[in-house]
Amino acid sequence: MKKKIIIGSRGSELALWQANFVKKNIEKISKSLSVEIKIIKTKGDKILDVALSKIGDKSLFTKELENQLLENKIDLAVHSLKDLQTQLPEGLQLTAVTKRHPVEDVLIARRKNITLHNLKENAVIATGSLRRKCQLLHIRPDIKVVELRGNVPTRIEKFLKSDWDAIILARAGVERLNLKKYISSYIPTDDILPAVGQGALGIETHVENNFVNEVLKSIHDENTYKAVLAERAFLRKLEGGCQVPIGAYAEVKANGLYIDGMVGNLDGTLTFRKKVKGSKNNPENLGINLAKDLLKAGAKEILDEIYNSIRVKQNIVT
Repeated sequence: MKKKIIIGSRGSELALWQANFVKKNIEKISKSLSVEIKIIKTKGDKILDVALSKIGDKSLFTKELENQLLENKIDLAVHSLKDLQTQLPEGLQLTAVTKRHPVEDVLIARRKNITLHNLKENAVIATGSLRRKCQLLHIRPDIKVVELRGNVPTRIEKFLKSDWDAIILARAGVERLNLKKYISSYIPTDDILPAVGQGALGIETHVENNFVNEVLKSIHDENTYKAVLAERAFLRKLEGGCQVPIGAYAEVKANGLYIDGMVGNLDGTLTFRKKVKGSKNNPENLGINLAKDLLKAGAKEILDEIYNSIRVKQNIVT
C-alpha cells in the first residue's frame, strides 16, 4: 500500500509549479509514495489591492499553510523561500531547501536589451517591492516608481496593457513559468541585491513528522541551505520584513561563504552595503555579524526611522 504525502501550496501558477516540482522529485524517490497537492489560500492571496509594505504581516503568504501543518492536515508546505518569515511557529521547521535558481531580478521593458542604465530619462517602472524601489532609485533617481501587485503572469499582463516603461520581477519566477521571452535584461546583483532566499524553495514541515523529514533529505541542497541560513540570520538580526528595503545574497564557494547585504531608506538616497566572507560551517554567525556591521555603519538610524513611522501610522489607524 502506498504511503500518502500531502503537499500544501498556494494556488498561483508559480506556487503550483513549485509544489509540482517538489511532488515530482519526491515521487522519484520511491514508487511506494503517493503525493497529493492541497491548495490553500493565504491572506496575501486575498488582499490584492494594497501594497505589501502597507499590510505589514510577516506571515502574509504562509500563516494558513502553517496552521494546516500544525493541525496535521498537510505533511509539508512549499514556499518561495523569500516569503517565509525568519521566525517559524513552535513545532515547525525549515526541513529542506532545493538547489537555487539564479537569483537576479530581471527588467521587462518594451524591447530587448533595455537595461536600468539605458532606460529613457524619467522612465516609469512598476514594482511592489521596497527593496527594488530603494536600489533602483539609488542608481536612477530620475525614475518614477509605481505600485504593482499580483502574481507573475498578472504583473506582465498589467505591464503590457499599461503605459509604463518597464517592470522588475524575479528571474526565477519568470523562467520557471516559461515567460523568458518577456525579459529585456538581467539586472546584476551589483546593481540590485535580491530578496533574502530569492530563487530557492523552502519546504516546511512539523518537527515530529519523522517519515516526511527523512524523505525530504533526498531533495535537500546543503550549499543552498547554508547560503540562505546566512541571509535569513542577516534579516532576522535586522528585524526586517516587506516594510524595509533590505537585500542579501550569500553564496558558498570553494574557499568559504560570502554574503553581500544592504539596507536602504525608502527613497534610495541613503544605502549601506557590505560584503563579507566567513566559514560555511557557521553561516548564521556570518549573517548576524554582517547585520551588526551595517547597523554600526548607520543602518540602525534608517531602520529606527522606518519603524517609528510605521508605529505612528498604526496608532493613527487604531
